[in-house]
Amino acid sequence: MKRWRTRLLMLLLAAGILGAIIYAFMPVPVEVELAQVGRGPMQVTVDEDGQTRVRERYVIHAPLSGLLLRVPWDAGDSVQEGQTLAVIQPPDPQLLDIRTRTQAEARVQASEAAVQQAQAELRRAEAELELARSERQRISQLFEHAAATRKELDDAILLERVRQQTRQAAQDALDVARFELEQARAALLHVQMPGDASATQEQEAFIIPSPIAGQILRVIQESATAVNAGDPLLELGDTSALEVVVDVLSDDAVGVQPGNAVLLEGWGGDQPLNGQVRLVEPFAFTKISALGVEEQRANIIIDFTDPYEVWSSLGDGYRVDARIVVWQGDDVLKVPASALFRWGQDWAVFVVENGRAALRRVQVGQQNPREAQILDGLQEGERVIAYPGDRVEPGVRVTAAQETATRQ
Repeated sequence: MKRWRTRLLMLLLAAGILGAIIYAFMPVPVEVELAQVGRGPMQVTVDEDGQTRVRERYVIHAPLSGLLLRVPWDAGDSVQEGQTLAVIQPPDPQLLDIRTRTQAEARVQASEAAVQQAQAELRRAEAELELARSERQRISQLFEHAAATRKELDDAILLERVRQQTRQAAQDALDVARFELEQARAALLHVQMPGDASATQEQEAFIIPSPIAGQILRVIQESATAVNAGDPLLELGDTSALEVVVDVLSDDAVGVQPGNAVLLEGWGGDQPLNGQVRLVEPFAFTKISALGVEEQRANIIIDFTDPYEVWSSLGDGYRVDARIVVWQGDDVLKVPASALFRWGQDWAVFVVENGRAALRRVQVGQQNPREAQILDGLQEGERVIAYPGDRVEPGVRVTAAQETATRQ
């Protein structure tokens, strides 16, 4: 009996040692972070820095040579249409010069042509506005009878608003052209004055009025000095009519279309601003990146769709972070982009099945830096390895170090 007990103890001890040895040499499960395949909204965006700028910038030039009196304005000052911006006292000799007179006559002719061109642009803008207004009314009626979608109505309303801004810009351009014509004609009157010294002394100083109601953006020549005809003096603009210009890589610009929604962040406010792409400029330019690489880039012009009161604190040349939405879906099957890797020519993920990593080829649709759309190969609710490392291979046992759900 005692011998039987001794043998039993020896067998149990041997079994324990053998089990410990087997357990010591068993592969340890790999700790991985898991993510759940889910459905939800998804966006693909082009993200770049941009800056605001006044849509219509007016540079006031000296219409004739003379002595510029000190400009009493500072950047940021508000001015009204017709308010005096600068005063020039013309000297005799240059005003009576034949060449100056010929140049003044040519300036009048050029200004008259500019007025005619501005009038044509205004007529075109008014026609486009009338067409947009009619289209909005038509879609509004269709919407009331459930024959048009809300998006179609919103697009028509936005188009009418953009056409109104375009018409106002054309009207401002016509006002400026007429202003320049008046300036040119006034300068011609000065050069046609008699050349006697007494007449020159009696003539009044040349006053330059503001062509628009807006703000002084920059005072180029502040102190009193002699100026030549054509020298820039001030810059004016209406800061309530801002736009955003964003330069993106030319291959990204191909995917951007007028009408794309834009989120403007990093502008200093608590909430992102909403915008819409108005224009993708048709020409690209070369820009040197921070790494010294030459890049072909194109400008994207963006209009604000939020009311002016929301972004009224912005000014000309302010920096913003623009996210241009080039694709979006409301109910998309998606996984973290970090879960994807190449397996031959295909995309693949590791799916956790019975505690082991199983290789699964998938068909991928749209992607952004955070998420990827899955068209085929996965089902909602399955768990994938979010960050598959070198230790993860098909069939290896895994254990969850952390599990997160795909963002909804």
